[in-house]
Amino acid sequence: MPLFNLTSLRPATFNLAGIPGMEKLHIWISIPFCSMYLASLLGNGVLLFVIRTERSLHQPMYLFLSMLAIADLMLSTTTLPKMLALFWFSAGEISFSGCLTQMFFLHFSFSAESVILLAMAFDRFVAICYPLQYAAMLTQSAVVKTGMVALLRSFCIIFPCIFLLKRLPFCGHNVIPHTYCEHMGIARLACADISINILYGLAVPFAAIVVDVVLIAVSYVLILLALFRLPSRTARHKAFNTCGSHICVILLFYIPAFFTILTHRFGREIPHHVHILLANLYVLFPPLLNPIVYGVRTQEIREKVVKVFICPKSNFLQE
Repeated sequence: MPLFNLTSLRPATFNLAGIPGMEKLHIWISIPFCSMYLASLLGNGVLLFVIRTERSLHQPMYLFLSMLAIADLMLSTTTLPKMLALFWFSAGEISFSGCLTQMFFLHFSFSAESVILLAMAFDRFVAICYPLQYAAMLTQSAVVKTGMVALLRSFCIIFPCIFLLKRLPFCGHNVIPHTYCEHMGIARLACADISINILYGLAVPFAAIVVDVVLIAVSYVLILLALFRLPSRTARHKAFNTCGSHICVILLFYIPAFFTILTHRFGREIPHHVHILLANLYVLFPPLLNPIVYGVRTQEIREKVVKVFICPKSNFLQE
């Protein structure tokens, strides 16, 4: 198709419709959504501040946790402000480039978070199975390189989606029945064959996430085998407890993600508004619950939060 015709068939703006069939409830739905978003900003912000200011937490496990908090903030902030503007002010209009930008950072942060969870599983594997080599293997340089790999892999996977969408004509179709822009939601508006979008959007990112899940599972199988070889029951409990928070975060991240993907692809009998609600909760729950899980289950973080925010004066006097 000639370039000028393609450009003329590309809408200047898209309109986000929100949750179809529940438009009258948008204001009420926005209350818990806004509360969860603010709580996630607070929780992840506190986590980042404590890890940044406390030198004793400048260890691989907590540096990976800070990366996870940044990815969580990106995931929720990419979608929630525009979603709340839609709910409160019916401001669902978003430019074509703005929609693609939102789509990119949404999928990018999801992919990056998956790599970070894999890195955290490797961190626990080395700490438990090879404790004497831990300091030599997981240096600060190795942690930084892992973060760069997460960014690079996510960029390489998601960036082609922009060009796959920009090549499509839309024939004036610009209403997205969703609260945010995502790859297949945009592609389905096109008046052309989207087989490549479907294939790429499902196969490549899904395959990358499945590889991460398999490697995480292998890591924890090896960890469990190592734990069973420990002679002391107390030692086994202590070692497994260090993995408990990470296991909870993995479940919080992957179970809603796979459930959302599978119901979206195969759950044709599920009402569309249920799909949209599940997709909204997916971008809210992990950023909200991850800092709570680590704050409650990790003694070092609990102690540092108390030190920094609850009784800073007494700690200053002790010093």
